[in-house]
Amino acid sequence: MPFTLKNASTVCKIIVLCIALVVITLSLYIQVRNHEFISYDDGKYVSDNQHVARGLTANNIVWAFTTVYASNWHPITWLSHMADVHLYGMDPGGHHLTNVGIHSLSSLILLLLLFRVTGSLWQSSFVAAMFALHPLHVESVAWVAERKDVISTLFLFITLFLYSEYVVKRKLTLYILTLFSFVLGLMSKPMLVTLPIILLLMDYWPLGRYQHEKQERGLHQHSVRVVAFIKEKIPFFICSLLSGIITTYAQGKGGAIGMIPFQQRIENALIAYLKYIFKALWPIDLAVLYPLSPSFPLWQVISSLLVLLLVSAAAIWFGRRYPYLAVGWFWFLITLIPVIGLIQVGVQSMADRYTYIPLIGIFIITAWGVSDLTRSLQYREVIISVIAGAIIISSAVLTHKQVGYWRDSVSLYQHAIQVTTGNYVMHGNLGDILHKNGNLDAAIQEYQKALSIRPDYIIARKNLGLAFLDKGNFDLALQEYQEAIQINPYDIDVLGNIGHALYKVGHLDSAIQVLEEVLRINPNHVQALNTLGMAVFDKSVQD
Repeated sequence: MPFTLKNASTVCKIIVLCIALVVITLSLYIQVRNHEFISYDDGKYVSDNQHVARGLTANNIVWAFTTVYASNWHPITWLSHMADVHLYGMDPGGHHLTNVGIHSLSSLILLLLLFRVTGSLWQSSFVAAMFALHPLHVESVAWVAERKDVISTLFLFITLFLYSEYVVKRKLTLYILTLFSFVLGLMSKPMLVTLPIILLLMDYWPLGRYQHEKQERGLHQHSVRVVAFIKEKIPFFICSLLSGIITTYAQGKGGAIGMIPFQQRIENALIAYLKYIFKALWPIDLAVLYPLSPSFPLWQVISSLLVLLLVSAAAIWFGRRYPYLAVGWFWFLITLIPVIGLIQVGVQSMADRYTYIPLIGIFIITAWGVSDLTRSLQYREVIISVIAGAIIISSAVLTHKQVGYWRDSVSLYQHAIQVTTGNYVMHGNLGDILHKNGNLDAAIQEYQKALSIRPDYIIARKNLGLAFLDKGNFDLALQEYQEAIQINPYDIDVLGNIGHALYKVGHLDSAIQVLEEVLRINPNHVQALNTLGMAVFDKSVQD
C-alpha cells in the first residue's frame, strides 16, 4: 500500500536525489540546444508544417483536434509543438529543450510515484535514474518528432500517481482526474492503450489490493473483488478501445500500415521481444531505424517463443513470492504489444523509442531483484551501491555519446548505416540530404546503394532520377523514371518527371503526350503545366 513520509531525513534524501537526477539528466542532454531539426519526420511535425508554424491560433487548435495528419490523432502533441513555436519560433534548440524538460519532469514523477507506492527509496531512485539515463531512451528525447513519446509518458506517470491516491482515499474526484489524465495521454500518443492492464498489475503490486482482499474476505470474496477491480477499469478500457479505433483509421488513411505478411509479423514480434531485452542490457550500435528482415531462421523464432513462455511461466510462479517479478515482466510484455509489429506501421523491425515505457518493467525487476538476491550477503549495501553506480555511470556515458549522433541528419544517418546492415532507407535519406546540399555525386552513390539493397524502393528510384536530372544527365534520369513507373504506374509525379526528361532530351511529341496525361489526372500539376507550355512552344517553333 502507498507509503507515507514520516521524518525530515527521508524528505531531505528525496530532495537531494531529485536534484541530482535533474542535474545529471540535463548535463547529458543539454547538448541538444545546438542540434538541428532532423529531415526524418521533424519537417512533417514542425519545420515544414504550416499549421504548427503559425502557432496557437483558433484555426490551428481546431485543426489539431480534427486532423489525422502524419497518420495519427494526437491533438495534445500538436498543441505542444504550436506552443513551442510561440516560445522559440523555429529555433530547433528550444524545441529540443522542451523534450528534455518533459523527460526530466517525468523522471521525477516516476521516482516519487514508486516511492509513494513502495516505500523503497533506493530501488525507486534506481528505476527513475535508468529511465532518465538509459541510451535506448535517447531517441524519444533527442528527436523533436517524438514529442508524442515524452508528453504521453508524462501523462502516464501522472495517471498512475493519481490512481495510487484514489486507491487510498477512494474519492470520486481522484478517479475522474485519473481518467482525465489518461485521456490526455491517449490524445498525446495512443501507445497508452494498455494502461488499464497496467492499473490491474499495480493492484497486484505494489498496491497489494488482491492479497489484502483475499486475507480479509476469503477466496470467493477475493474473486468477486477481482471482478470488481476489472469493472472499475471499464471506463479506461472504453477509452483505449476508442483510441485504438481512431488510430487504426488514421494510420490506414495515411497509408502507414504496411502490407507485411502476418506470419512475418509474428516472427518479427517474437524475435524483437528478445532483441529489446538484449539492447536494454547491452545498449550499443543503436540506430534510428533497424530494417525489417524479409525472413527469419525457424530456430530463432521457436527459441524466442520458448524463452518468452518460460520466462512468463517463471514470472507467474515466483511472482507469488516476489510480486514485482510478475508485474515487471508483464509490464514489459504488455506495453510493447501496440508497437511490437503485429500491426506493422512503417518498415522498421523494432525501434528504440518503443522501449520508452516498456523498459520500466525491466528496471523494476532489476532494482528489487538485486536487492532480494543480495539480502544474505555481507556488505550488502556496499555491493548494491557499486553495482547500481556502475550501471548508472555506464548508461550515462553511452547516453551522452548517443545524444551526439542526433546533432544533424547526416551524422544520424551515417551512424545508422554503420551499425546496421541492409539499411536502404537510411542510404536514401542520406542521399536526400547530400542532394539538398548540392553534393550530387555523393547523393547518387547513396541512392544507388539503397537500390542495390532494395531495387523496388521507389522513393530512392525517383530521387536518383531527379539527381541525374539536376546533374544534366537526362538520358540516365529518364531511365530511372521509367524504372520507377514500372513500380508504380499511377505515380503522377514520376510521369511529370518523365515528361520533363523527355522534353530535355528533345523528344517533344512524347513529352507532350505524357504531360497531357499528367494534366488529365491532375489539372493543377504545376511542373507539368510549365514543362508542357515550353514543349508546345518549342514544337511550334520547329514546325
